[in-house]
Amino acid sequence: MKRIAVLTSGGDSPGMNAAIRAIVRSGASHGLEVFGVKGGYSGLIAGDIVRLGVRDVGGIIGRGGTILGTTRCERIKSEAGQMGALRQLQERDISSLVVIGGNGSQAAACELSRRGLAVAGVASTIDNDLVGSDPTIGATTAVDIALEAIDRLRITAASHNRVFLVEVMGRDGGHLALAAAIAGGAESVVVPEVETHPESVAGEIRAAYARGKSHAIVVVAEGARYDAEGLAGYFKEHSQRLGFELRLTKLGHIQRGGNPGVFDRLLATELGVAAVEHLSTGCAGVLLGRLNGRVTATPLAEVAHARKALPAQHLALATMLAH
Repeated sequence: MKRIAVLTSGGDSPGMNAAIRAIVRSGASHGLEVFGVKGGYSGLIAGDIVRLGVRDVGGIIGRGGTILGTTRCERIKSEAGQMGALRQLQERDISSLVVIGGNGSQAAACELSRRGLAVAGVASTIDNDLVGSDPTIGATTAVDIALEAIDRLRITAASHNRVFLVEVMGRDGGHLALAAAIAGGAESVVVPEVETHPESVAGEIRAAYARGKSHAIVVVAEGARYDAEGLAGYFKEHSQRLGFELRLTKLGHIQRGGNPGVFDRLLATELGVAAVEHLSTGCAGVLLGRLNGRVTATPLAEVAHARKALPAQHLALATMLAH
């Protein structure tokens, strides 16, 4: 293996740049030429590939987003797209690829691996729903950003005796919402994995007021059946029975754009270095992540199209501590 390439794909997450830096500098220490693919899989199919030296990645460890750019590419799901991507690498004599991204990115990496390319995935998504790593790169920083917003909103909620619905990202999973709810002391949390009717949420809020609370925070995952707007609409329609005033805040993409915290910088660095080391020793077709405090390699075939379950103990904690 003389040449490797790295790309970032899907939604950006804090720590992607730290992973790119680690891959480039680790590759240089192994005597490898490292190339960056601009614009994710779309850039790979189009051949938008540039050489990256150690100085090209100077000063990016603490920068959010990705210097390579990223896209969500439907073409990579097709045979024509995959063959086009492989052809671009073959023309440049690049024999290995590191893919930094989440579920969809690693599913595509798995398909390229099945076609014979030496691929290593690096677990990176704020959603923290990727099998093979707990947490994933960017998730901790995203929770910190959501937590800061929740802390600020609680001050206003307490001042006005209001209920705030706070919608956080997470796609179809509730990992981000659940972590933010526990850390933020929320009175209720709504996640896609647990069927929750608005009346149940209303009951939890009324119970909180009955226990003497003057305000409440409800953290809602964007992928829940009743998202924040759905809950707000239901509560407005039944406001005469609820007995509280409500406000809605959507955090949206503000959770993606932060600079990575110390944990995400360290995690990204560890996983980037591990990806290069695995490829250099012939161990490909794996996702590098962290499980039980150790860097681990999980076959991409076990990662693709799978979804990490919410920890049952955290769901129990959120319910118990809301009192």
